[in-house]
Parts: sequence; C-alpha cells; structure tokens
Amino acid sequence: MNCEGAVTRRISRTEHDGRIVTLVDRFDGKPLNSPHDIVCQSNGAIWFTDPPFQLGNDYEGRVGTQELPHAVYRIDGASGELTQVLDDLAGPNGLCFSPDERTLYVVESRAQPSRRVWACDVGADGRLSNKTLHIDAQGPGAFDGIKCDVDGNIWAGWGSNGSPEADPEVLDGVMVFDPQGQPIGHIRLPERCANLCFGGADNNRLFMASSHSLYAIYVNTRGAERR
Repeated sequence: MNCEGAVTRRISRTEHDGRIVTLVDRFDGKPLNSPHDIVCQSNGAIWFTDPPFQLGNDYEGRVGTQELPHAVYRIDGASGELTQVLDDLAGPNGLCFSPDERTLYVVESRAQPSRRVWACDVGADGRLSNKTLHIDAQGPGAFDGIKCDVDGNIWAGWGSNGSPEADPEVLDGVMVFDPQGQPIGHIRLPERCANLCFGGADNNRLFMASSHSLYAIYVNTRGAERR
C-alpha cells in the first residue's frame, strides 16, 4: 500500500505483477490534500492521514489548492468506501494501532505550542470516540512517524531544532513511550528520524528513515502490526 501525497495525491496498491491500482484520490468529489502516513487493520480496513503539507511547495510536492480539511480517513476493507473519521487535528501525521487494534494513535504535528499524540477508541464499525491526549512533546521535539510494539509501547521518530554535537540532550532519533505515554527509552541518532517501521524475518528489526540515512537495529520486541 502506498501513500502518494507528493504528486498524485492518492492511495494506491501495487499488485504482484507490477500494476498500480488507485484505491482513493478524492473525498466528496474533492481531491485529497497530500496523503501522508498509512496503516492497515487486520479486518482489511486501510487508515491514512491527509494533511496539506505538500500543497505549499514544489520541493516535496506540487503547489495546489487545499479543498479538504486536515483529516484522517478510513477505507473499508469490504466495500472500499472512504470515510472521514477525524477532522479536528492540525497536521495529522503518523498513526498506528495498539496491539488489540482497539486504540488508534495519531500524531498532531502542527499542534501548538508542541506536537502531540492523541489516542482514540476504535469501534467495530470503524468509528472513533473518546479522543484523549496521550503524549505531549512539551518542547521542540518533533513526533513524526510512529509504530506500536506487541507490548503496547509507542516508538516515535523524533527530531529537534538543536545540534546533537553542541547539545548532548538533543533527542534526535527514536523515542519509546510505554502504554501510559511515559518515556522509557531513546535510540540516539546523529540526525532527525522522520519515519520508522518494524521488519525482518521475525518483525524484530527496527528500520529508521532519517534526514539523509537509513538505520536498522534489532530490538527485544516485535512490531504489533500483523504481517
């Protein structure tokens, strides 16, 4: 499954024979903004965020007109119906499910004064409820992509505006938070980490996409996403 927000503004699927199938590129007849992060649920539903990040420049995308609000969407696994499930976050970015898929976590990357992660209960029909603040960056730290492990911990791509060479407290890399949202670990990298995922034969290798490099490390847990 591919988020193609930079140019084509769509969600697509690449088949085994190489064919690219567009799943959605519009909502209510209006083009999506710039689909950003995506997560697949075990029941076949596809969830993604749609901030307007790439509409304002030709560096990451194409200058264009925003016709839809910042939002989170769900594509039904059976019918293919597209539903807007959340539209009150500023710059929704990374998202992931808890191990039992009863909670959806979403990064609000343009929240003020600092970025936040929100937790929402997920109903059997895909509706979200009980949105609560789960983690507040409380400073210049920048949540981006997030993933959950089988123990319910959240692994968050992290970056700040400082220099790790000048300030050893700068938290570039990956931050790990327990199920209650408390920090429990930090993988320090020499550059900001934007996105990450679990992979490898046993789903216990963490891949970290940073500003100019790709890093990988084996960890003593496994990703919660079903493979």
